[in-house]
Amino acid sequence: MRSTRIAVSAAVLGALAFPLVSATAANAAPQTAAVAYGECDKIGPYEVHTSAVTIRSKASSKSTALGVLYKGHKFSVHKTTKDGSWVYITDKKTGVTGWVSGTYVYPTVYTCLH
Repeated sequence: MRSTRIAVSAAVLGALAFPLVSATAANAAPQTAAVAYGECDKIGPYEVHTSAVTIRSKASSKSTALGVLYKGHKFSVHKTTKDGSWVYITDKKTGVTGWVSGTYVYPTVYTCLH
């Protein structure tokens, strides 16, 4: 009886922990949206996909922090690194220009339905 309770408890805890682990990975992946035929290969606007991301002076997490780009802020994208890991932006609300991580700031990617 005791071993059954332990097994059930372990299964319940595992089931509760799994969505937390998988949610982190899912949030880091670019979002896709299904669109009608004729709009294939369309890239949507860049958006902040976390609550906030640090704006930095260089494309490095060790560089000087210049400001914070919050979810919902409008911003301009000037360029990206070749691999897309960093995005050079200007926050339209604060005027701060710098690099943000491409892990958290990326465009919506559309998937075509045929």
